[in-house]
Parts: sequence; structure tokens; C-alpha cells
Amino acid sequence: MGDGLKNDLEAASGRGDEEDDEQGAGPFDIFRTKSAPVDRLRRWRQAALVLNASRRFRYTLDLKKEEERKQLIAKIRMHAQVIRAAVLFQAAGLGQKVQVTSQLPSSPTRIGDFGISAEELVAISRNHDVSLLERIGGVRGVVEKLESNPEKGLSNNETDLVSRNKAFGSNTYPRKKGRSFWRFVWEACRDTTLIILMVAAAASLALGIKTEGIKEGWYDGGSIALAVLIVIVFTAVSDYKQSLQFQNLNEEKQNIQMEVIRGGQRIKVSIFEIVVGDVVPLKIGDQVPADGLVITGHSLAIDESSMTGESKIAHKDPTRVPFLMSGCKVADGYGTMLVTSVGINTEWGLLMASISEDNGEETPLQVRLNGVATFIGIVGLAVAIIVLLVLLVRYFKGQTKDPNGNALFTAGKTKVGDAINGFVKLFTVAVTIVVVAVPEGLPLAVTLTLAFSMRKMMADKALVRRLSACETMGSATTICSDKTGTLTLNQMTVVEAHACGKKIDPPDNKSLLPPRVISFLIEGIAQNTTGSIFVPEGGGPLEVSGSPTEKAILQWGVNLGMDFSAARSDSVIIRAIPFNSEKKRGGVALKSSDSEVHLHWKGAAEILLDSCSSYIDANDCEIQMDDNKLSHFKKAIDDMAARCLRCVAITYRLFEVEKVPPSEEELENWQLPEGDLVLLAIVGIKDPCRPNVRDAVHLCTTAGVKSEAYPIDDDNLFKVRMVTGDNLQTAKAIALECGILGANEDVSEPKIIEGKDFRNLTERQRLEMVDKISVMGRSSPNDKLLLVQALRKKGHVVAVTGDGTNDAPALHEADIGLAMGIQGTEVAKESSDIIILDDNFASVVKVVRWGRSVYANIQKFIQFQLTVNVAALTINVVAAVSSGNVPLNAVQLLWVNLIMDTLGALALATEAPTDHLMHIKPVGRRKANDCLLVINTCVSELSLFRRTWEPLITNIMWRNLLIQALYQVTVLLVLNFRGRSILNLEHETNDRAFKVKNTLIFNAFVLCQIFNEFNARKPDEMNVWKGLAKNHLFMGIIALEVVLQVIIVFFLEKFASTVRLSWKLWLVSIGIGFVSWPLAILGKLIRVPDKHFHEYFKIKGDQERTPSGG
Repeated sequence: MGDGLKNDLEAASGRGDEEDDEQGAGPFDIFRTKSAPVDRLRRWRQAALVLNASRRFRYTLDLKKEEERKQLIAKIRMHAQVIRAAVLFQAAGLGQKVQVTSQLPSSPTRIGDFGISAEELVAISRNHDVSLLERIGGVRGVVEKLESNPEKGLSNNETDLVSRNKAFGSNTYPRKKGRSFWRFVWEACRDTTLIILMVAAAASLALGIKTEGIKEGWYDGGSIALAVLIVIVFTAVSDYKQSLQFQNLNEEKQNIQMEVIRGGQRIKVSIFEIVVGDVVPLKIGDQVPADGLVITGHSLAIDESSMTGESKIAHKDPTRVPFLMSGCKVADGYGTMLVTSVGINTEWGLLMASISEDNGEETPLQVRLNGVATFIGIVGLAVAIIVLLVLLVRYFKGQTKDPNGNALFTAGKTKVGDAINGFVKLFTVAVTIVVVAVPEGLPLAVTLTLAFSMRKMMADKALVRRLSACETMGSATTICSDKTGTLTLNQMTVVEAHACGKKIDPPDNKSLLPPRVISFLIEGIAQNTTGSIFVPEGGGPLEVSGSPTEKAILQWGVNLGMDFSAARSDSVIIRAIPFNSEKKRGGVALKSSDSEVHLHWKGAAEILLDSCSSYIDANDCEIQMDDNKLSHFKKAIDDMAARCLRCVAITYRLFEVEKVPPSEEELENWQLPEGDLVLLAIVGIKDPCRPNVRDAVHLCTTAGVKSEAYPIDDDNLFKVRMVTGDNLQTAKAIALECGILGANEDVSEPKIIEGKDFRNLTERQRLEMVDKISVMGRSSPNDKLLLVQALRKKGHVVAVTGDGTNDAPALHEADIGLAMGIQGTEVAKESSDIIILDDNFASVVKVVRWGRSVYANIQKFIQFQLTVNVAALTINVVAAVSSGNVPLNAVQLLWVNLIMDTLGALALATEAPTDHLMHIKPVGRRKANDCLLVINTCVSELSLFRRTWEPLITNIMWRNLLIQALYQVTVLLVLNFRGRSILNLEHETNDRAFKVKNTLIFNAFVLCQIFNEFNARKPDEMNVWKGLAKNHLFMGIIALEVVLQVIIVFFLEKFASTVRLSWKLWLVSIGIGFVSWPLAILGKLIRVPDKHFHEYFKIKGDQERTPSGG
């Protein structure tokens, strides 16, 4: 536990610098939301300008509910602590011969033929009552009453499993129903501006009917109300579909696969399929799947902090402390458990059924976009107020005229009802400008693209546990990857063996091994393992289970003639030390049938070899290990390592019986002797590289993920590093084969380094060296943590893979923790952000692609939306100030808002990743000096020019945005002021000409946005149509927008205040929109400076600042 505490302290210190960096930062400057302080989260919420809080904050953490959840957990934990205190008190009482008066339920309801009821089992497990357990025969008695078998478990009979579900319940708990569609409709209705528009529509409707009669008077108010209703329905449908995607992903996250023993065979089942009576093998890092009792346990230690809130580790054994609580984690050791209570009958089930399943979580990009939305909203609000004031002043001064030139308001002559109606219309236009100006959907576009990406990533074998990781992965500048199972296939076989001072060829040639060596090898292989061998009753091949290394060694033992069951029954384990990733070894002490005590150690070959004082030769004699033999074995290890083989030593020692601790308590704390060992064998285990791993590393290289085999410019640095517990020579050989190291590269330190050497450096030395490291061998989990901390302090965005329990601190500390889905422990998975379901490095690269896609899609959407915002606001403001009329009315603006918000997000935020994304450098954190603007914080948020992250709005985006907006504003304002003569409408009546001109402006403006959506797909590529045929959603949305626009212009004249346009004017509209395509191509010929736009506005003093590590 000391190492774990040290890790936590170092992880905390690593985060300290980051927290210091955030001091004094703007409210939207949250560099990472992973474990962000509550006050920082609350601060940005309070600073955001929000029109619809329930929708804007739907996918963020509900701080109030989170506090309530913590309080509820504290109450349930308190109950668990009371139980624990009672158990301790009871144990003390038993020691003093005090009578205990616990009782089983008086009239239990027994279902089926089982000799014990669910109520009785719950009473035993919840109260942790040893006396009650002893009264019914202890653990073995419960096993018998449940008709199970402590070694073979349940029969894998479907009828039996169903009857157990009926008698004792299923391992599920009631879940709160997800939001219904109508809930989303209601939340969409709560938008402040839409509510104001509905009120205005109601007022306009009432006034219109009163002044013009119901036949003509309902159009103005009714059309606005209908437009608002359409916006609400579209919004609700989009949000509801998103929520269903998140709901499905949450179910996947909770569906843990567990190993159970049924019919003597270890099989994997869903945690929800575990039943009372199941025998579950437990090993370090596993989650306890239900309440139960320990059947066998070796150094079994359980972390009960998830239930008790205490970090103290509880040691378990079958006699004194056999009770296991669902939801806890195995901190050390291994054993088997009997399931006694499941689902709602466990404390964990009650806890999960009680707390809200709101997994809301803001992402850094979401917070940044809230800053953008806030700034644009403030500008839009100011513009709307100015427009309203200008329109009102002109209106009440009599300067606003109808198409025939008559003043709409004349003091003393205009009726009050008409004046109010005129005011309502002007007010409605101003409110609609706010609707268009405030990009309420901008932050929500992040969740839309994340939901889409997460669903697609599942197909690419990646399960996203934290939303923020999905986008952060796109900014990653380095990946620290494990070797085994990630870069290799995890299909291990013993291909070479050295024993008796010579090479055994083939490795399972028993004739070259003396009987005593074979006997000790079989004993050590069978007992010093967490794996098992199942022998099918009807014959057939043996089924070997366990970790890949364990399976390879067990199979080698079988080849040597091992009978697994017989070997295990010939001796008894009296003490077991599970494999330790720090010491790189694991061992057992056995008492054999002749009462001898044998110690067996297995682990890293070169480490155990140093602990060996002798070996057994071919004549079955124990020979002292001299320098020549030591050199022989070391050379054998180096030769095997150079051929990519994992080297494992198997040793033993005869131990004096009288020195074995006599009591169970002393035995639990007995540290097995690690010296004076006898070498039995050194085996070389082959684990081939994955066939596609070199290509994946190459793809990372072209993405700016630097490896020595494919060197690129440092500005595009994205480095793949291998961090492994294996021998440095093995690590080097695999790195060469994978392309992480080049064949002709200098591979001296620090290019490749041992974990202990890195660990022994000072912090300053580690920071100086860390960028050069490509391979770290013989690393411990703490070395991995130190590497991650050093890389992050150097400004890298770090992704780390891990599978072991001790990898948890590094996974948590990294910007993106990637746990392995097959070999990863539950502890590692819970500390991770993304689970790689197939343990394949190629899948990690796919995650990088999707992460970059998220970032790129948001940038596309921002470019598109800001173009619409700038153009719409400018056109209406200029027209309002100059003429007192606006060419785009409320209904038309609501339709434009629908195009740029909901439909635009669907079209642009769901683009699949392309190879082009892997040829640009990662965004990463900026390494330049602090970037602070002369302008206020809001402008800083618009540009997102923060001192840590690259700007979200790039120079390329500014160029594209300004060119398109300037074109649209120029053309449409020319049409607004000179449209009548340009369109040859002088012969038309004033009213008709006015309506035709405004309809053309509206039609051309919408078509400009539709054409510009194509441009937004490829902000930095000439061919904006590339890959269009594959994007069916984009094409469908474009088709929908075109069809709806035609319907609005042709058939909804009263509704949208439009008139039917001739085919010539339709061609004019299309032509105006079409010009945006060649204009975009010409614009992309304009080179933009490398220096970011905001840097031209930096305060002189800021240029002299020094970076603070970011």
C-alpha cells in the first residue's frame, strides 16, 4: 500500500502545476475537466450567457445532483461501516467468550429445492455474522445448501440457472427510466427567446384578429408560432436521438464480463448473468460481482473503499473473515468466492438503484465553446437592442414607411392597436436576431459529434467511458503504449528452454531432463499459478485458462507430462505471494505429502537468476552457481531477448519446516525468502508482433506521431513510446520490429532506458531527458507514472495504455487513459477514459483518428455558423439603420437558425474521419509564450486564444469565414438597396416589388448557406466534394433543406411573407449561392500567415513573459 500512496501523492503533485496554471485564468479556461474542482465548474456555468439552461447543461455534470449523490453514498457507506464495527466488536467478544445472540429470519420464504432462502443469505452477508454462518455449517455448509460445488461450481444447465434467478433474484437492479421524447419537447420549449417569441406571437395574433379579422389577421402571429413550434420539434427530435445513443453506450459500460466456474470449466459471462451459487475466481484488479463468501484465498486483500469510503484494505480468509461485498475490488492475492446475494439484495445493488445514473460531464471543448457562445450572444444581444432602438425611433418618428411610401406611424392619427401591433412586429424581429445571434447549439454540437463518434468507435473496438477523452485524443502528441497484447498478439508459446546448464531442444523434450527437475517443475508450474486446466469429460483437447504468460507455461508443463489436478492435490499451498509488477516475481510455499516445505518462485529471468545460488545438472545433482554458469545463463537470456522472447525463470528452494510460522496470523504476514534459490529452468516465450502494428506506427508517424524509423519535423511531433515490464533487450527487439525504433538508429540511453534508471534521476534530469525516450524496459507502474508526469509538464498531451491494477495512477494522471478490454483489470478500466476492446494498437490509432475528427468537425461547424451569424446580423443591422426595414423577418430568421443550428450540426458534426486528418500535426498544448489579448476576456474566448491550447478558430477558418460573409453581405445589401432596378421590377407595384426583392434576398441567403455547407466540409482542401457519396446523412440534410426552402417560397407565402419567384429569379438565387464555391477555391489560394491572428494583438509586455510549463 505504501507504493500506492506514493503514486497518489506524486499524481497529486503532477496536477499541482496544472492547477497553478489555472489560477487567474478566465472562467472558460478549463484545460482539463478530468477531476476538475467543483468551484471551477460552477464558475464557467455562472459566466455563460444561456437562453435555455436545461438544454445547454443537459450533458454537463449536474452539480446539485452530484452533491446529493455523494450524500446518499455517504449514508450507505455509513451503514457498511456500522456493520464492520459490529463485526470487529463481535470478534472481540468471541475472543472473550461472550455469547452472541444473532438470529436468522424466523419464517424464511424458500423457493425451489434449495436448503436456504434469499432472506437468510441476505441476513448472513449484510450483517457479516460469522456466528450465523457457523450455525449452518460455515462456507461449506452454504455451498451444500445452495447445491453448488466449491471446485467445479454450478452445472452449466439453463434450467438450473433460471430456477436460481427465480429463487434468489437476478444480478440486476432497477434503473431509472431515461427521459421520454416529451421531456425533450418540454426542455426545448424552455428557451427564453422562444418563450418571448411565443408571447409576441400571441400578442400579434390577438391584435391582428382584432384589427383585420380572423381570416387575414392570424397570419403574422400564427406564422411565428408555427415557426417556433417547428424549431422546437426539430430540436427535440435531434436531442432525443442523441440521448438514446448515450443510453446505449452507458449500458455497454456497465456490462462487465466476469469469469465463473461452471461444470469445472472457467467461462466468461456478463456480470448480470451471475447467479447465487456461482463460484467466481478472483484475482488482483477484479471487481467483486456480488455479495459472497471466500471459498479459498491466498493473500486475498479487498479494497472496500467503494462501499465504506475508507482506503483501508480488508484481508479475507474462509474462516475468520469470509464476507465479500459487491462492488469492491481485489487489491492483492487471489482466490475463489461463492455468490450468496445478487442485485438488489446487496448493498451495492441498493446503492446503484438509489443514485442517479446521470453521467453528465463537460468536456474542455464544450466549455470553450460556451465561451464562444457567450461572447457572440453578448454581441448579438447588443446588436438586437441597437436594431430595436433604431427601428422604434424611426417608427415613432414616422420615418418607417410601407412599400408605397406611406408612414406606418403618424402621431395622433395611428390607432393604438395598430401602434402596438407595429411595436410587437419590431420587437419580434429584435428577439429573432437574438435567437440567430446566440449560438445555443454550438456547445451542444460537441455532444452531437461525440455521440456520433462514440457509436462509431464501438465498431472500431473502442468503448469511450469519458466524453472528454474522445476529443482530447485528437490533441494527443504522444502515446505511451504497453508491449504485451497491444503491440503483440498476446498469443504466447514456450519456444525455448534452458535447464541443467544447457539448452533443451525441443523445449518439451523430457528425455533431456532428470526426474527430480521434472518433478519440481511440474509442482511449481501447477501450484504457482492463477491459471487452470479443464479436462473435458468426454475427451477432447485440454482447455487452458489464465493470463497468456500463465497459459504458455501451463501448456509447457502439460507437454512435460503434468497432470494438473493430481499435481495440485499432491501438496497444499500454505502461503502465496501473487506476481508483483514492482519485484517482477511471484511465489508460493507448499507443504508436500511427505511434510516437506518447498518454496517456488517464478518471474523475470535476469532478476531471479541473481537470487539463485545453485542449479540442478543433467545428473540430478545440485551444483553451486559459478561465474561461468552464471555467464552462460545470462548469455542465454540476452540471446532469447534479442529474438523478441520473454524470458521467465522457474526456481525452487527446500525450506526448513521448523522455520515456518506456526499461527495463521503470522503465516499471513510471512515474507517468503527470496534468496538462495535453485534454478530449475529459464524459458523463452514467443509473443509475435501484431501483423498490422508496423503500419499503425507508420500511420501515427505521418500524423505527426514521431518514431525513429520514420523521422519527421519536430513541429509535427507525435511520438509513440513503448513502456514495458520486459527485459530491455526484448523491448528493443520488439520496438525495432514494430518501427518504433529505426534499424540504424543509435539505441543507447536515453533512447532506450530502464525504469529504475529513469526513476533514480532528479526531476530536472527527467524533464531534460523525457522527450528523447522511445523505449522504457523493466518499468514499474510508478516509472510509467513518472514518465507521464514529466511528459505533461513538458506540454505534451499524453495518451497511456495500461492493463494492470497498478497502472491505475498512470491511467488517471494521463490526459487519456486507455485500458485494455481483454487483459485489463476492472481497476484499470475504471481508472481509464477509453477501453480498447481488442487490446490492439491499431485500434488506438483509430481512436486518434476519431479524436481528430471530433475537433475538425467542430471547427467546420464553427466556421459555418459564424459565417451565417456575421452575414445575417450585418444585413439586418445595416438595413434597419439605413431604411428602417429588415429584409429578413422573424419567420425567415427562425428558418435560417434551424439550418445553421440543428440541421447544420447534424450535417457537419457527423463527418467520418479521413486520411487527411492523419497528415496534419496534432493540436496539442501551445509551447509558445503566454498569449493574452489587449481586448477583454470575451474576445479572448471568441478567438479561443488561450495560453495553453492552440486556437480553435485558425487563420484558415478566419480567411474562409470572412470571404464568404463579406461576399454574402455585399451581394444581399446591393439587392436590398438596388434590387428593384437590378431585377427590373420598376413596372411592378411597390408592394409586389418589395415582396419579390425581399423573397429573393431570403432565397439567395438560404441557398448561400446551403452551398457554403459544402465549403465548410473541407476548410483547407480544394476538393470540397471528396467523400460526399459516402456521407448519406449530409446529402439527406442538404436535400431536406432544399425541399423545405422550395416549399416555403412556393406554398407558404402567407406563413413566411414570401411570394412565388419566377424560374429566372430562382436561377439568380442559385447563381448567387453557387458563386460561393469558386470563391472558396480562389480564397484557398490566399496564403495565411503561420503566426496566429491573435498574436498581432498581444500586449507588448506579454511578449516578454516566460511560459509556465504549458
